Amino acid sequence: MRKRIPVLLAALAVVVTTAAWRGSPSPAGRFWFIQLTDPQLGMYRADSDFVQDAANLEFAIAAANRLHPSFVVITGDLVNRPGDPAQVAEYHRIVGKLDRSIARYDLPGNHDIGNIPTPASIALYRKQFGPDHYVFRSGSLVGVVLNSSLLQQPDSAPREDAVQEKWLGDTLAVLSREPGVQLVVFQHHPWFLADPGEANQYFNIPIEKRSRYLALFKRYGVRYLFSGHYHQNAIAHDGPIEMITSGPVGKPFGDTRSGMRIVMVTDSGLAHRYVEFGDLPNRLPVLK
Repeated sequence: MRKRIPVLLAALAVVVTTAAWRGSPSPAGRFWFIQLTDPQLGMYRADSDFVQDAANLEFAIAAANRLHPSFVVITGDLVNRPGDPAQVAEYHRIVGKLDRSIARYDLPGNHDIGNIPTPASIALYRKQFGPDHYVFRSGSLVGVVLNSSLLQQPDSAPREDAVQEKWLGDTLAVLSREPGVQLVVFQHHPWFLADPGEANQYFNIPIEKRSRYLALFKRYGVRYLFSGHYHQNAIAHDGPIEMITSGPVGKPFGDTRSGMRIVMVTDSGLAHRYVEFGDLPNRLPVLK
């Protein structure tokens, strides 16, 4: 078990007093970010309306404005029906309420781009939401955003899949040479839920591609992978890599309740926990 640092625990106790945080970075804290995932407007009522989904997302954005992290990343399934104009418009209306001083990073899920993405569906996503893979920076953290639908089902868009893979390798090779950088990968599908060698299923990336990419991440020092898609929480490891799968803003599965993941970034790593909406703190502690 990782050693817990008393000073850090005291700070985290201000945020929430129940359950343990994952990770044990040094007390020299830097900043916070929030991961939201699977708002999936339309899921609760199978696209007949998106009233409940919209209410959950409104609440999440209002909470983010109150907590005021450095950035919010929304890891896919922004809507339930790919390309649906009403769902897309409602998504933009709600997330447009996020304080403009808080950066927001969207990325595609299978419900945004299709279970089997095509060049046309990727082009439509880019028109409606923006790029499907890219890099962003916040302090020491460099976020690498991937289109994981291409990773899981590339057959109808092989060129786009190959372009993304080459881009990723080239990007990690350059970024890994920067001193003090923390490379964090964000995507919709988990690479794995419990074990890096687990069998292929709907909720993970196929093992052939999974093994190749995990080896790439280890080569370039990626330590954290964030995803959604599962509508439940799961934490697993592949050596030095932590695979963090978060429960949804929208409709949850199993015993999970809707919520968000709050992450603290320091020079030595990340600490995080999933917080259900009913347990959200009033504020985040000031990091010195």
